[in-house]
Amino acid sequence: METAFTKLVGVAHPIVQTGMGWVAGPRLVSGAANAGALGILASATMTVEQLRSAVREVGSRVPEGTPFGVNLRADAGDAAERAQLIIDEGVRVASFALAPSRELIARLKDAGVVVIPSIGARRHAEKVAAWGADAVIVQGGEGGGHTGDVATTVLLPQVVDAVDIPVVAAGGFADGRGLVAALAYGAAGIAMGTRFLLTSDSTVPDAVKAEYLKATVKDVTVTTAVDGLPHRMLRTELVDSLERAGRARALARAVRHAAGFRKLSGLGWPQMVRDGLAMKHGKDLSWSQVLLAANTPMLLKASMVEGRTDLGVMASGQVAGVIEDLPSCAELVSRVMAEAQQALEALHSLRTLPPPG
Repeated sequence: METAFTKLVGVAHPIVQTGMGWVAGPRLVSGAANAGALGILASATMTVEQLRSAVREVGSRVPEGTPFGVNLRADAGDAAERAQLIIDEGVRVASFALAPSRELIARLKDAGVVVIPSIGARRHAEKVAAWGADAVIVQGGEGGGHTGDVATTVLLPQVVDAVDIPVVAAGGFADGRGLVAALAYGAAGIAMGTRFLLTSDSTVPDAVKAEYLKATVKDVTVTTAVDGLPHRMLRTELVDSLERAGRARALARAVRHAAGFRKLSGLGWPQMVRDGLAMKHGKDLSWSQVLLAANTPMLLKASMVEGRTDLGVMASGQVAGVIEDLPSCAELVSRVMAEAQQALEALHSLRTLPPPG
């Protein structure tokens, strides 16, 4: 299936595997890329050298020239260094969880890198498009992790009408019917996180995958207890306890986690303070909320890496409530495209019906 997105990026199918922290590593990304989708490495939980190693590992797992991407934190103090790594290593796509600067977009584009920010509002899409972004991923409120409160079915057509670059729809997608629906709204493809997390190529521990598979739609909630921002995840006893915890206990936990993340990321305290200032810029966040943001990577690591469903949080899109199996990336992408073809044929058959009366 050829769309404006597949032509832009060079993939066979209009499907993106999103850059999920602790989840989107070389094995999952190469699995998605070999299946003809765009796999995206999550770099926020890696040091620069770990990212370089991961990029090279993906390259060793896929045929030469196979496109894949790296997701960057635009507000990170070393974003420019990571962007240079992408350029040096010949990575095809740079995606961003927050809007990159006009200068960073230009630098990447001048080097032939396709720039695709993720956005959650029409005005953000308009801004990055004006700055030269090649495409945008639009995540509606159904999506996992940090999320907004506007449903994909409302946000997506707004953005499609507002910009002249390819739009990829995210939030609530798991099958071929969703792909066809997104195309009908004017999107050029879909991005899926939770659906790729729940594949056999994902390195997430089996015990954690089991929690996702048994979840119903009502078991996926939005909470601000982790870092002060709306965060969609599975509801667990830990989430309930975080919501009950007082501010003093929450801040004490955040300090411990900040120290832990400092060791994992290789960042010094001055750099973490600068990153905190970047987080506050343009947002109505208190310093306590910025500090609480250190909860996120550590609590995600506890579940996604260590398998501790009792100690970690499990970011999740609402589609977890309708996912029942663990296919390989190849099986998943093939199934999605087959379902999309069936849906398109069913829609085409409606044209052959005789007029009423």
